[in-house]
Amino acid sequence: MSFCSFLSSPAHAFSPFSNGDRRHPAAVSARPRFRASAADVPDFLSADWLESRKKRPFGPRLNFSAEEAVQHQLDALKYNDQPRQDYGIEVMYRFAGFDPFERSPYFGPFFDLGQFERFRRIFHHSTYRVLLGHKDRKILSSLLVKENRFKQRVWIQGSRPEEEETFEFTLVQRVGGSWDGYWLTESLLHDGDTFSGGLAY
Repeated sequence: MSFCSFLSSPAHAFSPFSNGDRRHPAAVSARPRFRASAADVPDFLSADWLESRKKRPFGPRLNFSAEEAVQHQLDALKYNDQPRQDYGIEVMYRFAGFDPFERSPYFGPFFDLGQFERFRRIFHHSTYRVLLGHKDRKILSSLLVKENRFKQRVWIQGSRPEEEETFEFTLVQRVGGSWDGYWLTESLLHDGDTFSGGLAY
């Protein structure tokens, strides 16, 4: 038999399908390529996912109002060294709404706060240290400047004798992006000329 007659013979019709399957191509392609049972589907959430979620570092939450965001930050500073040294300042850094790659007016003057250590040092400056481990505080005023902008002035009594200062929080509720709906701190300003003597940070 010649090669040409072999190709024209229906008994030896060429088929691209394995095992000589000569059914219509549509019938073959309709077969499932694989079968998966429930046991084969990976469980991407581990059994302790919820517990680990609860233990995530404390910071902004979508369900916090602007007032609650300020309160949580002040609470963190009041117990600054619990559970570890300067943990309260870490919480403040998580709430901070500045771009770490640009100089920020978070404390008034434009500082490079991209590194946490620089941010931390300013809280240990004589003016801001009153916040660390403070004894008492009182909200002096609260104002929703715009729908997504909030200001609150707070009087702070420090842990040292006759140590008291007043600060103004400005929070902005982000619109769009991964922080959409979260209240973040745009600035924390001291009432007065805080850095008139300069600051090596």
